[in-house]
Amino acid sequence: MERINAAFPFITYHAQSFNKEEMKTRTAELLSESCMRRSIREFSDEPVESELINQIISIAGTAPSGANKQPWSFCVVQNPVVKREIRLAAEAEEMRNYNGRMSDEWLRDLAPLGTDEHKPFLEKAPLLIVVFKRLFEFEADGTKHQNYYVSESVGIACGMLIHAIHHAGLCCLTHTPSPMNFLEKVLGRPSNERAFLLIPVGYPAKRVSVPDIRRKKPDEICFWYS
Repeated sequence: MERINAAFPFITYHAQSFNKEEMKTRTAELLSESCMRRSIREFSDEPVESELINQIISIAGTAPSGANKQPWSFCVVQNPVVKREIRLAAEAEEMRNYNGRMSDEWLRDLAPLGTDEHKPFLEKAPLLIVVFKRLFEFEADGTKHQNYYVSESVGIACGMLIHAIHHAGLCCLTHTPSPMNFLEKVLGRPSNERAFLLIPVGYPAKRVSVPDIRRKKPDEICFWYS
């Protein structure tokens, strides 16, 4: 395909190079670190440095995206009044979910995890990162310009965000109170954005406990076609 956009000059890519043993070692170390990652619901109120959060979000911002549109916005909420408003709105939706919207099967699957409509972590965590997907962009003249593979792109960025949070020594929880359109209203986001994920972030509370779950083994999730 002819390259017609001068705004995207092509440069030589210099990939890192490792021998086979180094590759295995690096991968094993990353796997070991990744296996330690857990979602928590009990946070310390110890503050988190804004510079650290900016770095973490910058890592998420390196994610690939359709046509390099980078269709995401990351809103960091520290204000206790706003966190309170988000908690109340989220719990109102979750009350409806746990008392009518969710199927009996869904509720049975959640029961071993001990979750319910109460979400105190939305206030206790020192900050919330609310991820929005940008469905389109506004040009200078007000016309709309489409973004591509928006959910896929934002999903990848969120995965990188979560791993960066863990790598930094922090903890988080992926929270998806459905529907989440109240987040757009509370935070006054523009009309081209839709809430994608609500992530409380911080240090774990003392003696925090988590369910003793297992991850699927490689032969359960990986299928080779040689």
